[in-house]
This record gives sequence, C-alpha cells and structure tokens, in this order.
Amino acid sequence: MDFYTNIERRIDKDVRKMDTQLVWARDPTEGYIQCRITEIGAKDFEVTPVDRKFAKRTCHIDDIFSSCEGPQDHDDNCELMLLNEATFLDNLKVRYYKDKIYTYVANILIAVNPYREINDLYSSVTIKQYNGRSLGELPPHVFAIADKAIRDMRVLKCSQSIIVSGESGAGKTESTKYLLKYLCHSHDSAGPIEQKILDANPILEAFGNAKTTRNNNSSRFGKFIEVHYDAKCQVVGGYISHYLLEKSRICTQSSEERNYHVFYMLLAGAPQQLRDKLGLGKPDDYRYLSGCTQYFANAKTEQLIPTAQKSKDYQQKGALRDPIIDDYNHFQNLDKALSRLGLSDVNKLEIYSLVAAVLHLGNISFEEIPDDARGGCQVSEASEDSLTITCRLLGVDPTELRQALVSRVMQSKGGGFKGTVIMVPLKIYEASNARDALAKAIYSRLFDRIVALINQSIPFKASNFYIGVLDIAGFEYFTVNSFEQFCINYCNEKLQKFFNDNILKNEQELYKREGLNVPEISFTDNQDIIDLIESKSNGIYTLLDEESKLPKPSASHFTTEVHKAWCNHFRLGLPRSSRLKAHRILRDEEGFLVRHFAGGVCYNTEQFIEKNNDALHASLEGLVQECENPLLKTLFPSGSTSPRGKLNFISVGSKFKTQLAELMEKLEKNGTNFIRCIKPNSKMVDKEFEGGLALAQLKCSGTISVLELMEHGYPSRVPFGDLYNMYKSYLPPELVKLPARTFCEAMLHSLNLSSKDFKFGITKVFFRPGKFVEFDRILRSDPENLLAIVTKVKKWLIRSRWVKTILGAACAIRLKNRIKYRNKCILVMQRMVRGHLARKHHRPRYQGIAKINKIRLNAQKTIEIATGLKNGREVIINEVNDIYRQIEDAIKSIKENEKITSREIDSLHTVVMANMNKVTVDLNSKLKEQQQAEEQERLRKIQEALEAERRAREEEERKKQEEEENKRLKAEMEARRKAEELKRLKQEEEDRRAALALQAQLEKEAQDDAKYRQQLEQERRDHELALRLANESNGQVEDSPPVIRNGQSDVTSMVPNKLIRSENVRAQQQALGKQKYDLSKWKYSELRDAINTSCDIELLEACRQEFHRRLKVYHAWKAKNRKRTTMDENERAPKSVMEAATKAPPLIQPKHEITTAQHRYFRIPFMRANAPENTKRGLWYAHFDGQWIARQMELHADKPPILLIAGIDDMQMCELSLEETGLTRKRGAEILEIEFNREWEKNGGKPYKNLGSQIL
Repeated sequence: MDFYTNIERRIDKDVRKMDTQLVWARDPTEGYIQCRITEIGAKDFEVTPVDRKFAKRTCHIDDIFSSCEGPQDHDDNCELMLLNEATFLDNLKVRYYKDKIYTYVANILIAVNPYREINDLYSSVTIKQYNGRSLGELPPHVFAIADKAIRDMRVLKCSQSIIVSGESGAGKTESTKYLLKYLCHSHDSAGPIEQKILDANPILEAFGNAKTTRNNNSSRFGKFIEVHYDAKCQVVGGYISHYLLEKSRICTQSSEERNYHVFYMLLAGAPQQLRDKLGLGKPDDYRYLSGCTQYFANAKTEQLIPTAQKSKDYQQKGALRDPIIDDYNHFQNLDKALSRLGLSDVNKLEIYSLVAAVLHLGNISFEEIPDDARGGCQVSEASEDSLTITCRLLGVDPTELRQALVSRVMQSKGGGFKGTVIMVPLKIYEASNARDALAKAIYSRLFDRIVALINQSIPFKASNFYIGVLDIAGFEYFTVNSFEQFCINYCNEKLQKFFNDNILKNEQELYKREGLNVPEISFTDNQDIIDLIESKSNGIYTLLDEESKLPKPSASHFTTEVHKAWCNHFRLGLPRSSRLKAHRILRDEEGFLVRHFAGGVCYNTEQFIEKNNDALHASLEGLVQECENPLLKTLFPSGSTSPRGKLNFISVGSKFKTQLAELMEKLEKNGTNFIRCIKPNSKMVDKEFEGGLALAQLKCSGTISVLELMEHGYPSRVPFGDLYNMYKSYLPPELVKLPARTFCEAMLHSLNLSSKDFKFGITKVFFRPGKFVEFDRILRSDPENLLAIVTKVKKWLIRSRWVKTILGAACAIRLKNRIKYRNKCILVMQRMVRGHLARKHHRPRYQGIAKINKIRLNAQKTIEIATGLKNGREVIINEVNDIYRQIEDAIKSIKENEKITSREIDSLHTVVMANMNKVTVDLNSKLKEQQQAEEQERLRKIQEALEAERRAREEEERKKQEEEENKRLKAEMEARRKAEELKRLKQEEEDRRAALALQAQLEKEAQDDAKYRQQLEQERRDHELALRLANESNGQVEDSPPVIRNGQSDVTSMVPNKLIRSENVRAQQQALGKQKYDLSKWKYSELRDAINTSCDIELLEACRQEFHRRLKVYHAWKAKNRKRTTMDENERAPKSVMEAATKAPPLIQPKHEITTAQHRYFRIPFMRANAPENTKRGLWYAHFDGQWIARQMELHADKPPILLIAGIDDMQMCELSLEETGLTRKRGAEILEIEFNREWEKNGGKPYKNLGSQIL
C-alpha cells in the first residue's frame, strides 16, 4: 500500500499542513497568544507560539481558537471574520494601541480606559459630528450611544437609560461625565439648566469620590442622573438619585488610599483666610486622613500650595500625578460650581465648616478615668483644642458635646410616665465608636443635603421623558472585604442579572417567539447568588437584620447562622475554601466566601452589624438637633426622630435593597443602552494592555456571550404595525390598502438592502448588527425622509410587479418548450427501446445468416481458382454450386423458422462449412502441381480469416460470461446490503429500547454535567481573581479543595475534558479503557509512524482507530472555528455523508483484524457547497480498507480530478469510519473493485497494493 512507504516525507507534509494554521491559544497573562498547531494529542493540542519568548505548550481544545490572517481593526466586533473571544480581545488590543478606545458589540459600547487624555476626542467639534448620526455611521464613541438614546426617546416615545458598568478604575465616572456633556450640548450650547446639570459632576466627585489602590478617582457611591426633556426634546431639568455612600472611609483608610477628595481640596486650595477661620492645618494633623496624605497636583499648582499645608510624605515623595485630578484647581472649580447652583458665600461657608468639623472631630481622643469604678472615660487633655474647634464649627456647647461623647442616656421602663433617665458611662472603644458614628452621620447627611440642593436647582415641571445615566461602583474585592463591598457586589449582581435577562435571556426568547431560528447561546444565570443574598426567608440581609434585633447581637453568631442556612449552597463557602492564603487564616465564624459572577470574594463579618445600623444614640442626636449651626440643624431636624428600639430600626441593608428595587423598576420600564468599561492594566498607566485582565472583565460582564449571540442575532427591531403607522398618513390610496407586513417588505427591498441584513419575524422586522444606519433611516420621522421612502416603495412595487409578469411569461414559455422537448425525448426513447428489443430477439438469426454468407465468399473464390484448372474444372464448379444451394437452403430455413435456436444455426453452418472444406481439399490436391506457390498463399489467407472468425467468436463468449459474472456480483452486493440493512434496523430497535430505559438517567447526568461545568468556570474565575489580588497585595494563592460532585470529591475538578458528555463518549472511553495498548500519550507523528511500519496486527488496528479519532476531533474544532463569510471550501466528503454521521451517532465497532479486512468501494454524486447554481454534479469515489478509508477521488467536469491517499493526504480525506458514513445503507452506492480501479488509473492514480499481502 502507498502510505506504507516514504514515511518521513509524509509526516513532514502533515506537520507543514498543520503549521499553516494560525490559532489563538490561552495564556494566563496575555489572555491569548498566536501559535501554530504542531501536534494533535489524545485530548489536547500541542502548539508553538509565534513569538519565541513564549514556551511551547499543550492546550485543551476549548482554549484554542482560529486566528485571522494579519492584524484586525474593526469598529464593531461583530464584523470580525472569525467571531470568538480571542479575536475579540485581539481587536480591542490593536485598537487600544492606536488610541481607538471604543468598539461595539452590536449596540453595546466597549470603552477601554486610556489613562491619559486623547486630543479632540471629546471636543465640541466632535459633539457636532455625532449629532443626529446613526450608530455605526461614525467610529464608535460614547457620544454615539448618547445620541442613540436621544433618537430612541424621540422616535419610540419612551424614556431611556444608559448603564455604565465596569470594575473600579475602568473609567465609569469619566464616561458618565462625557455622556452628560453630550446630553446637555448636543443640540445647542448649554443653557442655565444644562450648565447646572454639568456642575453637579465636580460637586459630587468632590464629596463622593476618593483615591483607592485601583483608581485615583473612584466613585464611592452610586448615582442615577436623570436628564428630563419636554415634548420638543429640549432639556427642562434633572434629578439625581444616589446610593450607598461608603461611610467607613470617613474614619479609616488603608495606607495607599485617601479620604474623600473634598478634605484635601479644602486643605490645599482654600484661601488662607478660610483655612484660619476653620482652623485647618496639613493632612498629617488629622486622624481621619491617616491613609495617603499626598495631594494631587501638577507642576504649576504644586507651587501654589503653601508649604505649611504639605504633609511629611508630600515633602519627601512629592505630589500625586493624574491627568484629571488636581486638588488645588478642583477646589476653585468646586467653589464656582456651588455658586452657580445658587449658594451664597454664607451657605458655602456652612458646608466647608461641617467638612472641617468632621476632621477636627476625628482628632478627639479619650482616656480612662483613674478613680472611676464604673470603667468610664473622659476626653484627653491633648484633644481639648480639637473639641473646642469642633464645638465652634458645629455650634454646640463644649460641655454638652464632651458629656454626649463619653456617656449615653438610657430610659428605664418604670419610674414615671416616661421612665427614669439613666446616664451610662462609655468605655474608650465605645466613646470612639460614638465619635466616629457622629462624624459619619454628619458627612453622610451633608452629602444627602448637597444632592438635594442640586436637585432643587434643576427642577422640572413639563417633563415628557428622561434619559438616565447609571454610574455605580463596580465589582470590588480586597484582602479585607466588609459590609460596603458586600452591598456593592450585591448591586453588581442585580445589574448583571438585568443585563443577562435583557440582552441574553429575553433576546433569545424573542427570537424563538418570532421564529428567527437563531442558535441558542448558553450563559451563567446568577439568580442563585441574588437569592442567597436577598431571600426573604433566610437571605444574608434577612439574617443580618434578625441578628441586629437581638439583645446582644454577635458577628460570630450571625456568620454561623449564614453557614447553617446555606450549608450546601455552591455559591457560599467557608473562608478556608478561598484561594488566597490571607483569607484562610479566618475562622469559620469570622467570615464567609461568596462566589459572585465575577469571582469569589471572602467577607470579614466583624463589622457587618455595626455598619448595618448607622443610627446615633439619643445623647448625640439630641445634641445636634439643638445646635446653633443652621445647616447642621437642617440635617438633623428635631421632629423627624424615628421610634427608637431594635425592633423598629431600618437597617442600611434594607434601605439599599429598597433603593435598588426602585432603580431596577425604572430600568425595566425604560429603553436600555449599555456601556462596558474595561480596565486595561492594574498599574493605571497608559499604553499597557494586560490581555488576561481584560479577558476576565469581558467574560464576567457577559460580553463574550453577547458576541456569540450577535454572530447570528438581530439587535435592532421594529413592529410592522408601528412602522406602517409612521408612514400611513403619507401613503397614496393604492399603498394604504397594503398589509403592514407587505408594506415593510416592499420598503426594505426598495432601499436595496440585502436579505442577509434583515429578517422578518411574526410581528417585527429585525436587523443584523452593523445595519443601524439603514435602521435609523427608515425610523427617521421627518416628512421629507418619509415621502422619499414612500416614493421608492411605489417605484419598487411597479418594478417588482412588471418583473413578476415578465418572469411569469418567461416561465410559461419555458414550460411549454420543456413539454415539447420531453415529448420528443419520449418518442426517441420508445424508438430506441423497440429497436433494442427487436435486435435482441433476432440477433442469433441475422448473426447466423452473416456467418453462412461468409462461406459464399469462400465459394466464389473457389470458383475463381477453379477456372484456372485444366482438368476437373466442371467437377469443382458443380460441387461449389451444390454448396451455393446448401447456403440458400440454410438461409431459407433460418428466415422461415423464427424459433430456430443458436445451436441449430451453428449445426447448419458446420455442415455447409464441412462441405466447403471438402471442396477446398479437392481443389488443393488438383492445383498442387500446377500452382503450388500461389495456391498455398491463397489457402493461408483463407485459414487466417477462419482463425480470426474463431477468435472473435471466443471473445464474444468471454464478454458474455464476464457480463453474467458482474451481474452475479452486483446481485450478491445488493443482497449483502439488504442483509446489513435488516441487521442495522434490528440493532437500532434494540438501541432505541435501551435508550428509552436510560433516558431519564442520561438527562440527569446532563444536568449534573452542565452544573459542574458552571462550577468549574466559577473556580477558574475565582483563581484568576485571587491571582490579581495576590499580585496587588503580595499575597499567596493556594489551590482550593476540589469541587464536590455527586457527593464525592473529584480530583479532576480543573480538567474540563474529563466531563462525560454523552452516552457515546462514555462507551468510547470504556472501550478505550479495555484496549491492550494505551495510546493516549502517543504523538500524532508516532501514530502515523506505527501505521506505516508496524507488523503487529492488534497495535496497527489500535493506532488506526486512535489516529482517525484525533482527526475527527481536529476537524470538529476547525468546523467550529471556521470563517463566517466563507463556505466549506475544503469539504472532505459529500454533505450527505457528513450529515449521516451527525444524525446517527455511531456505535462502538468491534475491532477488525487487518488480515481479514474487507475492501469495499463506493461511488455517489457530489457537488461542493460553494459551487455555482448551474454546476453539474461530480462523482465522489471512496475505497475503504476495513473500516477506514484508504483512497478517495473526486471527479468534476470542469475541474481536474482530486486523488487522495491515506498516509499522505489524511487532513483532506474523510475521517469517518465506514459505518459512520452510512454508505453501506445507500442503495446503488457500492461498486466493484474493477470499476473503481478503472477510474482511478484512468485519472493518473497508482495501483493499490494490498495491505494483507504485505503483512502475510
């Protein structure tokens, strides 16, 4: 056999073929790197990176994707030739280094934080460019999303929401700022209302933003900013809702983080007169600024900050640098913004006084009273100055404040109408907590007041619709995570659920209802996490509130109750199950691990109860309610005190849940637009892209799933009725009568849209990604546009009706000609059949007459020769005449007797021929002496003619026997096919009965497998998240315990290919387990080498099975990752053969001995998928040596033949076994060996050498 020679040449050829395939392989740091496949393993592919700095690696097939040739740069990721997460990431990276930070996924904007200013990206000129332009008409931009929201609001008569999401430091705050800038500047220069809406940003950032380890301008609260419009789409006002200000930051920060910006702005930028009035010094002087004490400043403003205001760290390390933040300048901007809101200098001083009072309040410390037996405390002497300044700024009596800080008032149940008032002294830590609680209360209520002032300055009365921009803290995870992170991450879970429902779940349900036949995309539903947190019966929030109402609440008891209530829930775990070593030192009752959609976060519950209850005790609240500071008195009105007692308090968690529910209700009612912000690196520097970090964010945000959905999806749609009603008043009478759907079809065709760009559902018309320009053009409601489109529809209807008429006439003429042609063909066929039957019936008679007539020629020659005789001439002539009479009699008897047989005809011929021979003998003897030489020559020619006739007769007999033998072989083949078909049907019936018995079990296993896959993906995210956190905190990552499956520990939890995917795979794995040889570690080239050289029959067959199994896996991967815009250019077998393998999964075949392997040959019609319509069908030939293909041939009329041989062309040949192809079940497909070899050799193929003969 050919593939058993020239081994090295073929192996090198296979490797070269694989080398041409560029792929993306998973990398933990870069996300994906470009490689080439160099080896096909049993379960993985070995790849060699193109960049030599990366080492060769082995990757699972699910972590390898096809790569486009050359760098990609597309505005919309749906335009990528190969749609997968690797090409998506590469497109983002390429564009990021070109300062193209925005891309689309359908109508979702992806924004990558550049960490620097890009020239003219947000200028007023750019705003004008995007005004009124459709999505996709200009490069992606945050302005394009804002403009789309305005147009959707105007056309669809519905309020819109823009959800800006992403991790901390991804650029959400800046994106929100530019969205508002566009909404207020898009149609004209900003008026008074618009300017006040814009002024809200610097004010909110000053009081609500702070520097963290991941973001220099991190929003420590959430906000939903509504811009309200009237019927003419003019801005008439706004409203700001805020959520969950991080109060703990007011009192404590980590070493690299800062308190809220306003404290540093006041210290760095306030005039000296104001600083003296407020008693302000440098950041080092205040306990509440114990974290980072450096200012943000540039080279110019650094000189303007007085040296006395600079901290020790600032003088040693210098200023913090950021392209956006500058504490000195921002104070000036803040002061001007407050003035534009309508605040007087007195009002601003009141605000600054409370901010300064919080700083001074933090400097009040406490010490024990030596002689106090009750364990009380007092304000330390060193804090007297701070106490005095605080009281002056707050407008309270120093003695009363001192008393309220070191003691609290309690009221007993008995002793009069209102009970007896008892003064209870506080310990040092209790007094410190009371001080911090007062500081948090003052600052948080000041923040509420500022937001209320902003809302008062931008009122709206005649609002028809609004556009809301949501900016809320992104998913957070730190080494120490407390109640604030828990609430923030809960909010992000709700937003992710909203995204999943609106973009993935509801979208796919709509496609099903409208009958669009879009493939279903699987995604991880995080409803179980939300239930874990907010369930009314035993959710974490509910358990926390119940614990807070106990007489002596305990964090350890609360944590124990949480673990007890959710002990078997996958999403909740013990701290020791964390992958970060720092979390594993926590005891079980000190925290819990929640596996969020973005990764596992370990929460320390020590302060959960305190932070969930932010109420002041009665002494402090009564004190501030009676103060002389008018602003502070407004913040704590005396008549608003809620009923006291643990059973009546409203927790922070409950308030946040209520606010979040109201927000989600708003979002559900509005049209929604999404902006996904991506953090390119963890160092917050420009021109650096960490692929692994970006990929994790894309996957966690669900954007990868959206990309898969949009490969076949339709993100834009409009109901037929709405579109028709928009144009109805402009339609002429002949078009008004059209049904809505017919009108829509005519309109879209009149606009020259391709049928691939849109699709009609049951009630709506849908548009593919990237067709927003066309979609907006038909929805533009101005009269000129509507009339222009109506004119096009009329022209298209007239043209289409005329074309249909012409085509109908042409079809009728073509049908008439076809009928005539078929009648003519039928007559010709009848004539040919009748002639064939007549010739078949009379062939023996006229062939016999022809043979006898040939004797007449010999007789004539005999007479001619006899004329030359001198003696005996008359005798010879008489004998010849007698021969003539015998010939005539024989011909007459043949003609008259229609039933004469071939044997009788041969006997007549034999008699006449014998007599003729006798005459010839007599003639020879008489001419022997006279004309010896001449006569001998003539006799030889006669003898040759007779011999040729005999040979012809023998050849005819041989052909007749060969035809009969071929008929017999084909009859045997058909009988064998029918027997195999009966056997197959019987086997299928047995399999069906067995499948019904196993169906319930397999469904349960499939559900378990799907759940287990989600758990594995969650484990992978947890690991990546732990690695990122470890890199930031110099911690260590350890492997967590393996995932529990079906009640047992699974040691292969991190190997996705270990999952049992189906009954067929399970059976194959069992069969492989029973094999004599373990080939799982053999390389692809080693398998081919063994096939080419081994004489071990069992090893040879095992190698062939494993070789073809790997080919199936490789081709399945290529089919999954093929280009979207191309057809199957390299079809390895006809479509019917490949479909047979997918529709009827093969059973495990018994092992065939090579020595007894049967050679079978097949031929079926074949047309390539990308062939033109009028192309004639070709033929596909296959030669199977046992169960596997040995030779393959394609013959097309207009193309050269394609001949493939196993061992040389494996990558282009059919990889299926004979049973999988279904060829044995196709009637008439099997042919004889001689027929295959005839075509094979005719087209230049070399003869096939039998494998069995070589081995034997």
